[in-house]
Amino acid sequence: MKENISNKLLIACCLLTMFSCHTRKKLAVNPGGPMIHVNSIEDKLSAIRAQQTNFNTFSGKAKTSLNLNGDTHDVTVNIRINNNKEIWASVTALLGIEVARAVITPDSILVLNKLQGLYIKKPFSFIHQYTNKQVDYAMLQALFTGNAVPKLLNDSAKYSTVGDSVKLDGKLTDLVYKLLLGTDLKVKRTELANDAEGQSMQVNNSFIVQNNQKVPAQIDITSVAKSNKIEVNLHFVKVDYNQPQDYPFNIPPSYQPAQ
Repeated sequence: MKENISNKLLIACCLLTMFSCHTRKKLAVNPGGPMIHVNSIEDKLSAIRAQQTNFNTFSGKAKTSLNLNGDTHDVTVNIRINNNKEIWASVTALLGIEVARAVITPDSILVLNKLQGLYIKKPFSFIHQYTNKQVDYAMLQALFTGNAVPKLLNDSAKYSTVGDSVKLDGKLTDLVYKLLLGTDLKVKRTELANDAEGQSMQVNNSFIVQNNQKVPAQIDITSVAKSNKIEVNLHFVKVDYNQPQDYPFNIPPSYQPAQ
């Protein structure tokens, strides 16, 4: 039973890295703010970038529901990010047992299956066997922190308004994308799709106010890659920005490569 859960959690960790928060006290959800008005597309994109959260380091703890092809598990995920350098994640199951750990950098992906003594050690390009080649480290970091994906904020995007929301539509080669932003220009939903490859992902965000800035409170991810479907609901119970932190990861000599 533990091996079955561990295998599924390892798959989840891999899928999250392939596509792919939180306060010390509870705060009320803030659904939006005053509408921000700008004119030219360049000004509009600059205004959106200005509303994203800037940080040097990020850490978050999230109560998480994983649904892998209809099989659901409740786990806790701890995420630490060193901006533009690495994403570290630890997954614990019942009784606080750590079952998986991962480190993603712009160049590599490392995953440990700690229950079965297996590991994955691949270049970042490994994920392009399963996802669009436009998926890169910056995209993953943005999705895990509730920010707009940088490369989607480009001059070729179509800018429109839907009620009180702002919508950006565009295409990067064969990757079709859509961003829906609130009146405060924070990202409410990100949609990515490659119909030819049977790949799609939708990420929904909600935010709270912390120290006079909005940070994500909930991140819900639905990802489909052909016959595989994963749903991840992260409810963050703690978050810290710009605190000293480490990113421990080593592969024990007894571990074997995952097949």
